[in-house]
Amino acid sequence: MKKVNKGIILASMMAILLILTGCQSKSSQKNSVTIVGSTALQPLVEKAAADYQVKNSGVDITVQGGGSGTGLSQVQQGAVSIGNSDVFAEQQDGIDAKKVVDHKVAVVGMAPVVNQDVPIKNISMANLRKVFTGKITNWKQLGGPDQKIVVINRAQGSGIRKSFERVVLKGQPALNAQEQDSNGTVQKIVQATPGSISYLSFSYFNNQIKHLAIDGVQPNAKNVENNRWKIWSYEHMYTKPNASAATNNFIKYMKSEKVQKNLVSDLGYISIHDMKVELTSDDQVIPIKGAEE
Repeated sequence: MKKVNKGIILASMMAILLILTGCQSKSSQKNSVTIVGSTALQPLVEKAAADYQVKNSGVDITVQGGGSGTGLSQVQQGAVSIGNSDVFAEQQDGIDAKKVVDHKVAVVGMAPVVNQDVPIKNISMANLRKVFTGKITNWKQLGGPDQKIVVINRAQGSGIRKSFERVVLKGQPALNAQEQDSNGTVQKIVQATPGSISYLSFSYFNNQIKHLAIDGVQPNAKNVENNRWKIWSYEHMYTKPNASAATNNFIKYMKSEKVQKNLVSDLGYISIHDMKVELTSDDQVIPIKGAEE
């Protein structure tokens, strides 16, 4: 009987182990989905990811904020799987829309919000524009108390800011005011600052702050769906054209009936399936043919 060369066997076993380890590493990387960007979309994606991973335990999904500009630039560079954005890639400086794929997963409405001590419930679009351009600086000019208006703006590059300014400021420059990166931070500052005003996505409304009607129109889903409420945008999830199967499968889940008919509305967003109008990347609002009023 021939002697077995233990060195050869050991070397073979180590080679097999390395191959298996490499396969596991590739598999792990393939099933990892990293998502960054819009803080307006973040709550929906976080909850959807948590639900999705319950039945898809082999997929590791990480969700972070950072703003729409960050999401778009990171996905364009290939640094993340998905970049969340409140604006079209065509509207963001430094982004080549041809290098990314747009997946619209929801609609977000935005509204002006004020501290609880502000006795204003309604504001005209013209006066809202004057507040955010610095032409109105005291609440008494709007029928309120003699109190300075404290404007809290969103940071440059914020998708929410771009959407708000597109509709409200109409090209006029915003006044120089403190800027904050996220919806959550703005929510807390408005809640704690007397006389303050800012704007938030509907999903961040709570009973500690007040949202304002504009020209008598209330900020709610029904009014967004038919464009009676003008301040809204799509929530986009951008990927690279060669996105992984794990990434594409999660995008499909975001568009599924389960998410669109339940989770989207539960968290204060509007389903893409409920919209009666369509917004284009060049800011045109077009009625959707066949959509019921």
